[in-house]
Amino acid sequence: MKREQKSLLGKQGLLSSERKFARSGAAIWRRRPVIVAAMAALVLLPIEVSDAGRLSDVVKGSSKHGRSPKHITLAKHAVSPKSRTVKLAALGPAAPFSLKSVATMCDRSKFRVVLDVGHTAVSEGATSARNVAEFVFNLRLARRIEEKLKSEGFPETRLLLTEGKARPSLVKRVAAANDLHANLFLSIHHDSVPNSLLENWEFEGKKSHFSDRFSGYSVYVSRGNPDFKTSLAFAELVGKEMKAQGLQYAQQYTQAIMGRYRHPLLNKETGVYSYDELVVLRSTRMPAVLLEAGSIINRDEELKMGSPERRDIVGSAVVAAVKDFCEPFLGPT
Repeated sequence: MKREQKSLLGKQGLLSSERKFARSGAAIWRRRPVIVAAMAALVLLPIEVSDAGRLSDVVKGSSKHGRSPKHITLAKHAVSPKSRTVKLAALGPAAPFSLKSVATMCDRSKFRVVLDVGHTAVSEGATSARNVAEFVFNLRLARRIEEKLKSEGFPETRLLLTEGKARPSLVKRVAAANDLHANLFLSIHHDSVPNSLLENWEFEGKKSHFSDRFSGYSVYVSRGNPDFKTSLAFAELVGKEMKAQGLQYAQQYTQAIMGRYRHPLLNKETGVYSYDELVVLRSTRMPAVLLEAGSIINRDEELKMGSPERRDIVGSAVVAAVKDFCEPFLGPT
């Protein structure tokens, strides 16, 4: 999965902290992101940017049945959420820190959220217990979130669909997100498990694999993102809203049984993990978060994830998180 994050404060030295906060927002919105050298790789594959802003992919690995590496990065045009202290769980190496708000204006009509559809039609990601490609789940959920955000007054929301094979598409995905001058980047995925944890079964006469042992959503950030603190703040909001919808997060990623897919848990209340090496989270020049909406290798949860009702629930959680992220900066503070 959905690598570093920079401070949103402007470079101008100010006489008082109050004036510094007041001017930082304007400075941020005036910046033009510098196109990274990785854009040279865009010639490798074609990219379509539709009215919804298409592009795609995050690498989950070559195996169709196992959970594999994934994700990308975002830049620094987003605003920081309201003043709050983010407590990191003792399980992870990160230390607790105080995340202060940055007084920045957030105009819904201009605020751009990039919804990255994990994987591509060629590299489909994981395969569900009933032999449905993860890409199908990702696309349906991302489209529902897009609809909800636009209906809530975020018309600049962009859906990113990338073509081609997984690894080359990652470079294109990052470059495209940076070029779109996004304020937030959210990569949409659905979870599986390592191959060693899979069990065999038959569905509709076809051999398949499942694991009913684990379930739940998870949220990822990269400490390599240029604006890690803002990424973490948005991830916290997403996790909080998912929990508020009655959903549980996947707790297995702190366990040794997960092998190379084991990750530090940054918040044991909301299910936020760090996944520092994910390209989509590390290399984008904006706050970036990856959401594993639920497990499609778990037979019961797969049925829920495939339903319009669950897409509405997850979509509502994401929209609430974006609004909470944006609205503290509307009007007087």
